[in-house]
Amino acid sequence: MNRPAHWDETRARRIIADLAPLEGAALPILQALQDTFGYVDRRAVPLVAEALGLSRAEVTGTIAFYHDFRTAPPGRHRLQLCRAEACQACGCETLVAHLDRRHGIAVGSTTADGALTVDEVYCLGNCALGPALLVDGEPVGRADAGLLDWLVADLTGGPA
Repeated sequence: MNRPAHWDETRARRIIADLAPLEGAALPILQALQDTFGYVDRRAVPLVAEALGLSRAEVTGTIAFYHDFRTAPPGRHRLQLCRAEACQACGCETLVAHLDRRHGIAVGSTTADGALTVDEVYCLGNCALGPALLVDGEPVGRADAGLLDWLVADLTGGPA
């Protein structure tokens, strides 16, 4: 997995300045910041607000509204669980509960050691192989508790 850059205000200002002239620039700016740093650092909020003539509350609200934005650095690995209807029908909610019960990892969180971030998504387009996952961007189909245990152990270096 590509490691994002550490927060750098100078680089953030350059990204913001390059994209600010775009119509509806808030989303492209926030996406570029997240692509670069792995998250939208709280220190970027006033920079974006100032560049676009928005309030800090508007920028913060945009970040909060879109579930793909994160405000903390992600783990070294990312596991995304599909929770769309087809995957629900195939048992994804059982996997969500298993992750929490067996491994103490809630969806939307990162393990304490920073090894793994678990996120939810709504449709990976892999419906025929549900429940579906993405592991560091690679699709995995027909996930079950055993596979999840193996993945968590492999990605965190812990026991299955």
